[in-house]
Amino acid sequence: MKGAFVAASAASLIGAVAASHQGHVGFHNRRGIYGSAPVGTAVGTGAPYPYGEVCSVYTSTYTGEGGWVPKPTTYAANSTVYLAPSPIAAPTSSVVVVPVPTPEVTTCETPGTYTFPAKTIVVIETTTVCGAKTTVVPPGEHTYGGETTSVATETTVTLPYATTSSVGSTITSVILTTTYVCPSAGEYTFGATTSSYSETATVVYPTISTFTPGTYTHPETTVTIIKTSEIFVCPYSPSTTSSVYVAPSSSVVAYVTPSSKAVYSAPAYSAPAYSAPAPVYSAPAKPAYSAPAYSAPAKPAYSAPAYSAPAKPAYSAPAYSAPAKPSAPSVSYGGTPLHKTNGNQWAMTYTPYTESGSCKTASEVMYDIGVIKNLGFTTVRTYSTDCGGLESIGAACKEHKVLMILGVFIKDAATFESGCDEQVGDIITWGKAGNWDLVAMVVIGNEAIFHEYCTAGELAAYITKAKAKIQGAGLPSTVPFTTTDAVSAILEFGSALCDSIDVLAANVQPFFTSSVYANKAGEEVKKQLEAISVVCPGPAAKGLYNLESGWPTGGEQNGNAKPGKAEQRAAIKNIIEVCGHQSVIFSYGNDEWKAPGQFGVEQTWGCADNLAI
Repeated sequence: MKGAFVAASAASLIGAVAASHQGHVGFHNRRGIYGSAPVGTAVGTGAPYPYGEVCSVYTSTYTGEGGWVPKPTTYAANSTVYLAPSPIAAPTSSVVVVPVPTPEVTTCETPGTYTFPAKTIVVIETTTVCGAKTTVVPPGEHTYGGETTSVATETTVTLPYATTSSVGSTITSVILTTTYVCPSAGEYTFGATTSSYSETATVVYPTISTFTPGTYTHPETTVTIIKTSEIFVCPYSPSTTSSVYVAPSSSVVAYVTPSSKAVYSAPAYSAPAYSAPAPVYSAPAKPAYSAPAYSAPAKPAYSAPAYSAPAKPAYSAPAYSAPAKPSAPSVSYGGTPLHKTNGNQWAMTYTPYTESGSCKTASEVMYDIGVIKNLGFTTVRTYSTDCGGLESIGAACKEHKVLMILGVFIKDAATFESGCDEQVGDIITWGKAGNWDLVAMVVIGNEAIFHEYCTAGELAAYITKAKAKIQGAGLPSTVPFTTTDAVSAILEFGSALCDSIDVLAANVQPFFTSSVYANKAGEEVKKQLEAISVVCPGPAAKGLYNLESGWPTGGEQNGNAKPGKAEQRAAIKNIIEVCGHQSVIFSYGNDEWKAPGQFGVEQTWGCADNLAI
């Protein structure tokens, strides 16, 4: 049956995740929680539906105002027709059960090592099922889920949308169809849910997922879980080398969502190397979410040459017209205008790597910083000192009169202090060579708390230590020190940082909020910055910053958040217009050396060439 709608049970997942809280999203997200076995009778099997439930199609016709996001309007009239399914005669042909490759979700109840076996699933017909997604919401009222359609004039639309229904203690995800008379041009959302939350929460909601014929696989995966009731998502990806199975015409096909069966080892738990936070707390379950946070490639052997500025390559400024922006007041410390903006434009992230991950030459870096300057940015944010970055980026910034936000990168728990000490030493050596005047801010760590490379208390202590060393070597005390992390990590653990940081910062990536359209990205950034401002009011009053924010051009759509070049330009334009004076745009170029990550977007955040169009 082509394009069949299949209802999938989400009872166990929604129950396990509804009260969970995210421990990072940006950046970049954080994940999707999908239902397990469908409720109903497989065609031709005669097996009963649980609780006597049947699979019904509900058709609703609405008139009056449509449901606009984010505030659904009460409909003037609402008439509903329930259509019972027609009896199905038992077929005489054989039944072929074909699983559907929705990501397998497992709630790991206890710490330990879990092995998820490799699996291959073949889909022989285009199939639509009820899946589910998650989004992390800060405290307050939020609208999420539903299906959205746009119309250019008054018209009648018929479309499916995913929602849930309850029978006893079982919650079932179902796909319903509605017919609605849109009274005027605009964007209409059906089946959305509006709820209020007293604290940051991970929300699960049903979605419509469609799979085309093909072979889908996921490899064997082994993970170490260090918290109770932690959720792990094992997604499938299409295989381009396997052949597609075609069922005989006499077969009746029933699509069944596979249940996730993890092979659990080491029940006698031996704690992995992990430093728990000093205060004893019961952490909420954190979804398996990996933000597009910066991850440095393997550091190549690098011997910094005695730098002499290369001949500046011929450069023609890109034809880029920055969005209209109001003047934003500069934040200053002790009278030094270190936060320098160009109207509402401030900074862009930059790493000295090629798309393949190797180190760029000094002349390539010189050219790149020239592009950033000509796009209207006054400052670049770096993450680490590898690849001779301080020397090559510093020389280019001095040439183009661009300021620098220096970064000390924490890559894992094992090398937390030793790795940071080495980079602090690099900064001191470079700064003493006459470069302190280029430094606008120092950022120790990038999402280190979220990734559990250190606790908030440990990071606070190291920031204090590094600040004393670097200022003792000559950096003016007017230069602020801070760290940056996922919004969820700042909300949960940020209070431990307040006495050690001068300004408050987070990485805010609106793409990972599924209800956000590209042209509203800046408004989402502003909302999340306001949410964290109460964590450390003192530092926030001196400076409240978003140190990573952008939009991908490739990968999968996340609800209303659609990747693409036009979408990226719209998102960055809105970010700059709304809060560009406090946001660092991510990032200069694509990072093909990274893993694709959540929604397959990790490699495609580069925007310099797109903004120049």
